[in-house]
Amino acid sequence: MTMPRILVFAGSTRSGSFTTRLAGSAARELSLLDCEVTRISLEDYELPIYNGDLEAKDGIPDNALKLAKLMHSHDGFFIVSPEYNGSLPPLLKNTIDWVSRVSSVEDEEVSPYRGKVCAIAAASPGGMGGMSVLYHLREILVRLGTLVVSEQVALGNAGDAFDDLDKVTNERSEKLLVATCKSLTTKATTMR
Repeated sequence: MTMPRILVFAGSTRSGSFTTRLAGSAARELSLLDCEVTRISLEDYELPIYNGDLEAKDGIPDNALKLAKLMHSHDGFFIVSPEYNGSLPPLLKNTIDWVSRVSSVEDEEVSPYRGKVCAIAAASPGGMGGMSVLYHLREILVRLGTLVVSEQVALGNAGDAFDDLDKVTNERSEKLLVATCKSLTTKATTMR
């Protein structure tokens, strides 16, 4: 049996982003499990703001097609998001929206969300760790047909949450991260 393929990315591309650091920690934890890990940056998949008229005029942008094909080729995802005003940042929401418009790439049917499994996490300098964004992100992904594992990580006080190698230092948060990664890989394996 082949190992499940897991795609890891953050909903922020800002230099030194807590979510990018947490995505790195998640990728490391996943690499210790029986899965194949691919880590990407949304910076490499730049997209215009979603607009139905733009889609009708120019079609779906190449980067949305590339990302949809990449997501389709993986069994699951680990998405780490910052919290903006209690919800998703524009970068992540825009990416999700564009990719949701893709149903085929080069005449091959693709399903970037439906039938996939996902783990979600957030990181925030505040004490709540981005808990509000996790609710919204889960709701969107479930609506798109993705199974979101019940385990999740809300990493609060993120400015003090990592060591020099970007490993999570808080014992409780580290245990949650490990449990979330294990649940993701287990579900991804059983859904194949």
